[in-house]
Amino acid sequence: MTAPVLPFTERERHVIRRLRTPGAVQRWLNALPYNQERGGETLRSFRGVVRHNTAHCLEAALAAAVVLEQHGYPPLVLSFESIDQLDHVIFVHRTPEGRWGSVARSRDPGLHGRQAVFATARALALSYVDPYVDFTGRITGYAVVNIAALLGRYDWRLSPRNVWKAEQALIDYPHRPIASSDARIDRLRRAYYRFKLHNPDRKPVDYRGRERWTELPREFRGQGPGVRVSPGRSPASDV
Repeated sequence: MTAPVLPFTERERHVIRRLRTPGAVQRWLNALPYNQERGGETLRSFRGVVRHNTAHCLEAALAAAVVLEQHGYPPLVLSFESIDQLDHVIFVHRTPEGRWGSVARSRDPGLHGRQAVFATARALALSYVDPYVDFTGRITGYAVVNIAALLGRYDWRLSPRNVWKAEQALIDYPHRPIASSDARIDRLRRAYYRFKLHNPDRKPVDYRGRERWTELPREFRGQGPGVRVSPGRSPASDV
């Protein structure tokens, strides 16, 4: 694909020049402080992320899409729906061999990026089912969206303002259902409760499929043990 010609600042061009792969973008996002929105809710474009040097999950996904679009990657994001309406958005990419991976930032360690080893976008989405479960969360659907095609002429890449239209467009976009067994989710939730009872200031990381995650931000390294449900079926057998 041909990358759009955009009026990047020199600082933005420097970021784009040095971040040529999904792995490089993931490491850059990992190094940014997570945007806690202490001064009020934000949804910054790539320009805003570079200027403020912080990002939350959707800001990170949009920033990754802008950077990697300049290196030939389609600007694809994967949107998750959850029963508690605390949704999550990640950037997704596909290798020439057809394997899917992701780039992501989150307050939760299990919702970061994935290595490009998944045969389908659905398989990639399923790898997030277990670590999504906390006190209230449970994935109910997903959608893979070309954010540039969805938003058309809207300036989601470089706007100096909050790009709320991007969030609303993803909320309104039809999602494919992900059904999971109530029994499995209940086991995961009980395990999460037990972990937090004994580790109130930590997040679990020891999930099934952990070897397929990308490297975590520094604040989550060495946080195990985690929540492992065993015996039990894998998420893929629950859908």
